[in-house]
Amino acid sequence: MNPPASKTALTWSQIAHFDVQIYYEDTDFSGVVYHPNFLKYFERAREHVIGAPLLQQLWQQQGLGFAVYKTDMICHDGVEFADIIDVRTQFCFESKYRTIWKQEIWRPNANKPAVTATIEMVCMNTQRQLCPMPENLISLLSNAIK
Repeated sequence: MNPPASKTALTWSQIAHFDVQIYYEDTDFSGVVYHPNFLKYFERAREHVIGAPLLQQLWQQQGLGFAVYKTDMICHDGVEFADIIDVRTQFCFESKYRTIWKQEIWRPNANKPAVTATIEMVCMNTQRQLCPMPENLISLLSNAIK
């Protein structure tokens, strides 16, 4: 299965959920999460969607990995110490080289996301050159597309 070639044909995956416990070390002096930590939570959620074993196999056997190309993040509300947040993740194939990830962080019992982000990832080799995603990865991820 080939990913779509243009942004006009984007089809988004189902929403994946990933819970994260907020520890004191994640916060600043006021007990609110220090904003760069949101990028770590988003990264963990993306890894959860793809799977660590596949990411490790791609790197060790094919010399392929992913790098953040572009990030747009908005903090709408504070996330606090002791919260257990729900990181909601959707992705699509923008091309055979790039995926786009829409991610949101939800606090317990909230009626809107606390943080939203759009993160574009590109597939690269060990020489940091852009490479097409392998077919087995596209096939696996395509199963999550609606």
